[in-house]
Amino acid sequence: MRQTPKTRALLAYHAAGARLGRRSDLGALVTLCDARLRAHARRLCDDPDTARDIVQDAWITIARALPGLRDDHAFLAFALRIVTRAAAKDLGRKRRRRIADAGFAQTRPNSEPPACGSDLKAAINALAASQRAALALFYLDGLSIAEVALALDIPQGTVKTRLMSARARLKAHLEGE
Repeated sequence: MRQTPKTRALLAYHAAGARLGRRSDLGALVTLCDARLRAHARRLCDDPDTARDIVQDAWITIARALPGLRDDHAFLAFALRIVTRAAAKDLGRKRRRRIADAGFAQTRPNSEPPACGSDLKAAINALAASQRAALALFYLDGLSIAEVALALDIPQGTVKTRLMSARARLKAHLEGE
């Protein structure tokens, strides 16, 4: 779902209300953004149950951090950044657990999923999670480079590099290289 000017204005209105403490506006934000945040978390962690848990925890952080939001129009990028950080934290915890496991070397999963077929979906799934996230936020959600950078908590140049690399890998995959 792309972010239209009408949706952006609606989010800004509810973000301003929620920032002022109106619970109904916070509920409206949850209704409007929860699916998007779950999709983003899913792209980052590849597990629907973990994504759901990450987003539930993120809503608590979002509600607490709302008074510090300076630009109500940036609510979606603000919320996506919180989800990104929560997913990174969860990934770090899981990585530390795996490293602590004595059998880590024998059960280590491949760092990249195998390419399966030449269709676009398989090509996208073959990308690194960081590239998939940037690609989806930019092309599917319609966020600008600056908003993607804010959402992923990375510099704008890194967003551009990830998009360029993702496009090159998609092209190579689809051309059969």
